[in-house]
Amino acid sequence: MSLLELQKELRKFNQASKLTGAVEDVDRLIDFLVSAREEVAAANDPHTTSLALTKLQNPVSAQLDAINSDLGRVHKSQNAFHKALGRAFRETKGTLPTDHDPMASQTALINRAIVMHLLREGQFEVASTFIGEAQPQSDTPGSSSQAREQPPSIMISRPDTPSDPMITDADIPSDLSAFRSQELQERFASMYSILASIKRRDLYPAIEWARVNSPELEARGSNLEFELCKLQFIWLFKGPAVNGLPDTADNGVSGALNYARVNFKRFQQRHLREIERLSCAMVFSPNLVDSPYRAIFDISLAFDEVASSFTREFCSLIGLSAESPLYVAATAGALALPNLVKWTGINKAKNTEWTTQNELAFETPLPKSMLYHSIFVCPVSRGQTTDANPPVMLPCGHVLARESLQKLAKGSRYKCPYCPSEGVVKDAREIIL
Repeated sequence: MSLLELQKELRKFNQASKLTGAVEDVDRLIDFLVSAREEVAAANDPHTTSLALTKLQNPVSAQLDAINSDLGRVHKSQNAFHKALGRAFRETKGTLPTDHDPMASQTALINRAIVMHLLREGQFEVASTFIGEAQPQSDTPGSSSQAREQPPSIMISRPDTPSDPMITDADIPSDLSAFRSQELQERFASMYSILASIKRRDLYPAIEWARVNSPELEARGSNLEFELCKLQFIWLFKGPAVNGLPDTADNGVSGALNYARVNFKRFQQRHLREIERLSCAMVFSPNLVDSPYRAIFDISLAFDEVASSFTREFCSLIGLSAESPLYVAATAGALALPNLVKWTGINKAKNTEWTTQNELAFETPLPKSMLYHSIFVCPVSRGQTTDANPPVMLPCGHVLARESLQKLAKGSRYKCPYCPSEGVVKDAREIIL
């Protein structure tokens, strides 16, 4: 079973395993029992008590059947998902060849990925220890004893020492000590501090960060600052009963209105339509649940989504990818491993080898979050394009691989294999997907 199929099973499980129906049936059963008890207590008559208990039998029985049915559906969904997990994570039989390790000569790159992952996770002390142990040690006794006495730390900086240059995914320093960047550590510490504030439903630190970095965010076409201000407006609109803030003029509908007047002016050019909808929702504040604006004010997932957006934009501004490359590589490798082991076993049994470089003999199904680059298969050669054989677009608009175009050409001219157009090879333009 592929990961995509497992995700489908997980969605089915999430939909079917909810106990909402069972809880509602239990509440109705309790209401029946409470109502019958009050009726019996008020009547204080044996005949009335007997009649009330007789009338109660069918509703109670029906509610108990409904509860058992609800729990049965939940149990069935749990069993189905358990079987799906068993099919998806069957024991992989076979081994991979170990005579050639393509990463054996890339120790510095692997160490760098580990350090960056630790820094991303806020594990600054662990990253410091790893840097100290991964760095080659000096052979002199004095330096060794000094290293033991003073363990490396990226938490200490001297005011008279200029800050180290920022480390980005595009840079691969040969010396891991370059990762002792105080600026890099401080930025990640700031990111985790702001994320902790968002988790506490305090958006002001994130809004302040977005406001300071507004030019860079707008240049990237990001809506993060407006989304944060919009969520803050809705959070104030909910009032003290939901947000737990003091019941003052700065909270509730009046507080949200004042906040909008102060902060939404600068967003009118790009987000006027959304601002108008937020403003019109105030008319329905007494009955917002049944209003046309109910979906806008449903913020059950809003804080998690805005935290993900903030992390993505924060990492992008300092030149890093939104997710840890080490995590992505390890996860994608784990997903591809069963297919790779199976394919290796088949090749070994048939005594054959795969000789094509930079391409696997099978497709590895990965989630959309791990698909970063589009691919192009040449319609003429039926082969996937590579850096050495990129796709090119002809003046007529058709696209094929460069090698296919060169084979079709007679001298410097060619005829398009899909239309009557003719042209010169040099007019074909390389495209980047």
